[in-house]
Amino acid sequence: MKKTAWVLLFFLWASGLWAQTPFYQGKTMVMIVGTKPGDVYDTYARLLAEHMPRYIPGNPNIIVQNMPGAASLIGANYVYSVAKPDGLTIGAIYPALYFDQLSKKSEVKFDWVKWNWIGSTVKSNHLLYMRADTPYQSIDDVRKASTPPRCGATGTTSTAYYLPKLFEETLGTKFNIVTGYQAGQEVDLAVERGEVQCRAFTIIGYFAREPFVSWRARGFVRVLVQTGAERDERLRDVPTIYELMDRYKATDDARRLAKVMLAAGDFGRPIVAPPGVPADRVNILREAFDKAAKDPQFVADAKKRSLEMDPSSGEELSALAKEVMSAPPEIVAKITGLLGK
Repeated sequence: MKKTAWVLLFFLWASGLWAQTPFYQGKTMVMIVGTKPGDVYDTYARLLAEHMPRYIPGNPNIIVQNMPGAASLIGANYVYSVAKPDGLTIGAIYPALYFDQLSKKSEVKFDWVKWNWIGSTVKSNHLLYMRADTPYQSIDDVRKASTPPRCGATGTTSTAYYLPKLFEETLGTKFNIVTGYQAGQEVDLAVERGEVQCRAFTIIGYFAREPFVSWRARGFVRVLVQTGAERDERLRDVPTIYELMDRYKATDDARRLAKVMLAAGDFGRPIVAPPGVPADRVNILREAFDKAAKDPQFVADAKKRSLEMDPSSGEELSALAKEVMSAPPEIVAKITGLLGK
């Protein structure tokens, strides 16, 4: 009888230890990044993968797997519809993918509202740069041009595509957008080769890496417009879209359209998990993200890589997702038209 009692106590003790073992202990997580290595999206994701494990109970390893294509739509579809919803697979996706869902694009395999939003490292304002040796020295020149400048893009939800389209609608410009590039670096190479003349993307990226440091030094490109409510300190001579909408007397509908589309900048560099991940694991990941984003070493490492930090919580992104997906039908119709659907 005494032996039976000791055996029972042993199993109770062992089961207690098992119950206390963190889920993530001894496991490896995968972060799917929807662009090629070296892109600024990829750089932010890899930095987070270095620091976030320290704040996840069990300290799992996080490996980064790049899955580029269609402005990160391929990677997003994989995380949402293919990856097992166990909290071991998360994604770093483009912030404007909700355009594809609003326009009912058949390739979309996700529901923007149903993502488990983990957080975003930074909000992103944007710019459009143009080769300096072109006739397009200002937005006025683009408006008046008989031949539209050619801008390169990866897909319809990349900044490089939707911003020129938004400028057409709000500022009266015209662009010839060439799609099909796999990543932003390929667009930049195309600009160097003269295949295209312009690209729209983040201000952060423009000041964070090559070739832009060298380009700025030798005056290879000029910035024609930026999207912030106020001019960035580094772009004091560049007008904002809001200034230009005032100059060209944009309609109220155009301004409402700009509000919904520019919300992509508030999503910034979102990190997501698929629906179905247990709530306790979602909370663990959100808390780990929030703590990592405030970690002095993380902030210092970001500064070394010329990466800005302005984090948003998963709860904030979730609320924003509900807001943009409730856009009125007339705005949805306008976005659908701009994206060619």
